[in-house]
Amino acid sequence: MNGISNALNGLYDNSGVKVGQHFYWEIAGFQVHAQVLITSWVVIAILLGSAVINVWYPQTIPTAGQNFFEYVLEFIRDLSKTQIGEEYELAAPTNDINTTVALTLLMSVAYFYAGLSKKKN
Repeated sequence: MNGISNALNGLYDNSGVKVGQHFYWEIAGFQVHAQVLITSWVVIAILLGSAVINVWYPQTIPTAGQNFFEYVLEFIRDLSKTQIGEEYELAAPTNDINTTVALTLLMSVAYFYAGLSKKKN
C-alpha cells in the first residue's frame, strides 16, 4: 500500500505549484501550456463522445440526447440561413477548398512567426 501511495503522490504532487504558476511541457523544443492542452482535449473528448453516443443510431422517437444535438444542428442551420438568406446568388468564399487551405496556411505561418519571434526576445 505504501508503494502505491508514493506512486500516486509522485503523479499528483502539486504542492510546489503556486497561484499564477502553470504546468508547462517541453515538446520538440517548444513550451506547451499543459493545463490548457489537457483541458481542451478532455472537453473535445466529452463533446465528441456524447455526440457519437447520442446520434450514432438515430431513433424515430428521439431520445433526450438526440433531441439536444438536433436542436444544436437546427440552431446553426437557422443562424446560417438568416445571415446568408434562403436564396443567395454568391457562394460562400470558403465553399472553395483552396480558399480555406490558403487562409489556414496564412494563419499558421503568422501564428508560428509571432510565437517564434516572441520566444527569441
